[in-house]
Parts: sequence; C-alpha cells; structure tokens
Amino acid sequence: MSLESALVTLLQAQCPRVFPDVAPWDTARPYITYQQIGGPAPVYVEGALPAERAAWVQINCWADTRLAANTLMLQVEAALVAASSLTATPQAALQAAHDDDTDRRGASQDFEIWAGR
Repeated sequence: MSLESALVTLLQAQCPRVFPDVAPWDTARPYITYQQIGGPAPVYVEGALPAERAAWVQINCWADTRLAANTLMLQVEAALVAASSLTATPQAALQAAHDDDTDRRGASQDFEIWAGR
C-alpha cells in the first residue's frame, strides 16, 4: 500500500471527509486536509531507492469549535502512531488555527511518515 493510500485510509477512519491540500468551499465540518511539506529522500549508495518512502505531512483538522478541532486532531495523532500500515512520528504538538473568513477552527500537526512506495 502506498504512503498516500495508507494515510487516507487511516484519516477517513477518523472523519469521512478527507482532502489533499484544500477542501471545497462548502464542505461540511468537521473535515481533514493534508499536504506533503517535504521530507527525507533516501537513496542507497548504489543508487537504488528503498522499498519505503518518507514524507513530512501536515494534517489539518477543521471544525466549528476549538474543542472539536483539537479532539479530532488528537484522534488522528493516536491513530497514526498506532498504525501498522505506516510508521508515523509526530514532529511537534498540535497547533491551533482560525480562518477569519469562514470562522472555522482548526488544529494542525506535522508528522514524519514512512510507508510503501
């Protein structure tokens, strides 16, 4: 299973509305967005690629209240850390967000994730 498909499967178990990068404007809350923000790109000395790839992924949980956004983010963190389909390591604690235009509350967290190519 590829990194992105494993990640989406785990995220959808926490919330059915999951989108890469951004959600459509009228998406019902709560929802989750994610995007790759870099990561290591290991290559073996002989020039071969490893069977797994790594990514730094920012996951954003959006809801109507701060409590709901934080609760969803903590559920996502627990699911990712416990997953057997990928290896996820939080890079920091969650960070609060607020979208002034829509009055949505958010929580984001960065993870280093390793999974199949």
